This record gives sequence, C-alpha cells and structure tokens, in this order.
Amino acid sequence: MAWIISVTNQKGGVGKTTTALNLSSALALKGKKVLLVDLDPQRSASSGLGICSQKDIYMALMNQCPLKKVICSSSINDLDIAPASSHLAGAEIDLVNEENREFFLKNKLGEVKNDYEFIIIDTPPSLGFLTLNALTASHVFIVPLQCEYYALEGLSRLLGTAKEVKKRWNPSLKLQGILLTLFEARNSLSYRVEQEVRRHFGKQVFRTIIPRNVRLSEAPSFGKTIFQYEPHCLGAMAYEQLAGELQQQISGQEKAFSLSSERPSAHVF
Repeated sequence: MAWIISVTNQKGGVGKTTTALNLSSALALKGKKVLLVDLDPQRSASSGLGICSQKDIYMALMNQCPLKKVICSSSINDLDIAPASSHLAGAEIDLVNEENREFFLKNKLGEVKNDYEFIIIDTPPSLGFLTLNALTASHVFIVPLQCEYYALEGLSRLLGTAKEVKKRWNPSLKLQGILLTLFEARNSLSYRVEQEVRRHFGKQVFRTIIPRNVRLSEAPSFGKTIFQYEPHCLGAMAYEQLAGELQQQISGQEKAFSLSSERPSAHVF
C-alpha cells in the first residue's frame, strides 16, 4: 500500500512543484513504483513531464471516469502521473454542495493505492478545497520553505490548516518534514534563514537542502525532470539525497510501528 505524501505551501515560488516532480522521479529511479498526482490548475507538474492528456484528475474527481483511466505513464520507468487541467480551478465551485467533498480525492486514490509504493500530490499554492482534499487523503505532508526574507511568513497558517484537517477529517495526518529550498551558498541570508528554521523546528527540518540551481529552473520548459535534463548537477544530487533521506525516515517509521491502512509518522506539528 502506498505512502501518500502531499507537497504543500500556500506561497508560490517556493519550489513546491519542482520538489513534487523531482522527488517523485528520484524515488522512481530508485526502483519504487510512484504515482504523481498533479492537483494544481497551473498543471506545471504535468508539463514538466511533457504530459498533455485529454483525461485529467478533474474528470476523476467529478466521477466522469475512473482514476485508472486518467493515469498516464511517463518517460521515466515506474513513474506514472494523474495529470491536471485548468478545469481544476472550478472544482471548489463545482463541488461546493456535495456531501463529504473533502474526501473526494482520498476515495479516488483508494482505487489505485495498492498499485504504488508512493503517491506524491502536488498541491496548488493556496489553502482551498484542493489542498484540503490532498491533506485529507495523505498520510504525511512536506513543506518546501524558501531560504529568503519572510521565509516563515504564512507557515503558521499552513500548519494551523493541517491541524484542522487532522482534527476534522484525517486523525493520522503528520508533518514529514520542512524542506529548505532556493538555498544560495554565497548568500549569508540563506544561512541565517536555515539557522532560524532549524532553531524553530529542529528535527522536523530535512537534512537535505535544495540549492537555487538554474538547471532546476530550465528542465520543466523542456518537459523533463532534472534527472533527464542534467543528472549530474547540484539540483539533481540534492533531490536524489532527499529521496534517500525520505526512504530512510519511512523505513525507521515502519520498523517502529506495525503498519495499518493509516501509516504513522515520527513527526508531529
């Protein structure tokens, strides 16, 4: 049964989609069966894999077709994607009067969760209906946090939203970790931000740090992951390291607990 992981931050430009896309790719390249769910109406993860499909995750959410009919193979072995479309922008309005609307994605993922080891959800840069659905469906979530001014701005609101989801819809939801992104080694500000975040959150911050890397920015415009575009660059090495760290964490968590349908996590928030 898959570990379901949301990559989320309501702020844009923090490396959220870059992380969802390249973490999924790194895990697949390590031989794990991975499904990437593009839940962002901007569909950047879909275009980053060069996917353009007539069927998308919106159609599955609206019960227009089964999720298995939406899922596409990518050019990376063991990595599939449930692509997005701009129609997702209207999902909140379309489903506003539906009962249990927070569980739509969870119910759909239930159709395929036994087919994968990891399901990674790329959420939109907001705390609306789609993000609530993602957190309700997930075992854990990862928060990309940029190493820039006001890095912690809005983080308390995101964690507060996650607590509300945990209280109302998903009692097992946990924070897997905060991921520092857009780190500039020649900029003292990046180090100050890192120190501040680690002081506040301690072991809840991943050891891996994602650098600001031009290759990471260029790869999606070619419909490629960083491992296809420039596999030896610093960005690729960082995401490979992140995948290894995540696997190590999860392995430890699986040894510490006997797994049920709701997987545990070592972190709280």
